[in-house]
Amino acid sequence: MIIRKLQIENFRNLRNAAVEPHERLNFFHGANGAGKTSVLESLVVLSRGRSFRTTQASELIGPEDATFRVFVIAEDGTGPHRLGLERSGRRWRGRRDGADLSQLSHLTRSLPLVLMEPDSHLLVSGPPEVRRRFLDWGLFHVEPAFLEVWRQYSKALKQRNAALRRKEQRILDSLDVVLARYAQELNDYREAHCAGIAGGIAAMLHDLGGGFSGVSLRYFRGWSAASYLEDLKTGRARDLERGVTSHGPHRADLLIQCGSNPARAVLSRGEQKMLAASLLFTQAELLSATGETPLLLLDDLSSEFDRVHLDCALQRALALGGQVWVTGTQEPGTERSCAVFHVERGEVRKVV
Repeated sequence: MIIRKLQIENFRNLRNAAVEPHERLNFFHGANGAGKTSVLESLVVLSRGRSFRTTQASELIGPEDATFRVFVIAEDGTGPHRLGLERSGRRWRGRRDGADLSQLSHLTRSLPLVLMEPDSHLLVSGPPEVRRRFLDWGLFHVEPAFLEVWRQYSKALKQRNAALRRKEQRILDSLDVVLARYAQELNDYREAHCAGIAGGIAAMLHDLGGGFSGVSLRYFRGWSAASYLEDLKTGRARDLERGVTSHGPHRADLLIQCGSNPARAVLSRGEQKMLAASLLFTQAELLSATGETPLLLLDDLSSEFDRVHLDCALQRALALGGQVWVTGTQEPGTERSCAVFHVERGEVRKVV
């Protein structure tokens, strides 16, 4: 995936920014608060429908209007495509090649991207929800049937929780069978994706210059009985008392070990960031192997890594074959072919 043009209107402090990026490597530099991270954020919002910096859509809307707009011309193996998103309050409108979209997931599939940002260490030290989202994002792009399985499981889970609160035993009998079916399918997808990432993590850590080894990954499915249907039956009394389904894929986790200990307990913050980068890049590599190379967005890496590790990260990112966007406070010193943009007070200006 390559962005040929990015147009941003009324997004945070970016009133009207037009970017025509280099097809491989792009640097955005400027002072803190200038708006360089907002350039990357606009792409994330276009792709995922949500920001990585806030849960409040109102914070993304600038002072010029009640609506923000993000538009790109993106090129993949099938040719150029025009993708756009505008949002005002709770209302959104997505378009692809001139046609309105009924679901934001269509934009996500059209614009796959991997984001490395200052809070990416939470992939190692944060709650299980962060790691489930990481696995599910990868599966969404590499397994076409995954999204429907995830939706069916989520729907059945919501119905079961409602039946638990109403104490409807007979409805629970039938719902448990449906929920168990989709839970097993969801589990099989996640276990396979976890295995794929586990197979490449050591080599990626080495390429990025990680100074530690012994990292292993294991998927915890969220229940301990031989089958999920058995777990649901034996745990029904507990679930009726609590009014919620206690076990299942919605409680799953990607367990990350360093030796015999949880990685979050023995690795420094800097090492956690290096491990998180390795996880994200390995997942991007798996996606690239399917022929769908994602954008790589690297926000403020110069504050995360020293010069040696930053250069390793850039080299490995470029080796994936996709387009790379990097932000930082300093103008980059590189001999690589690239485009350089200066961002100041919401104005984006190409300098190289």
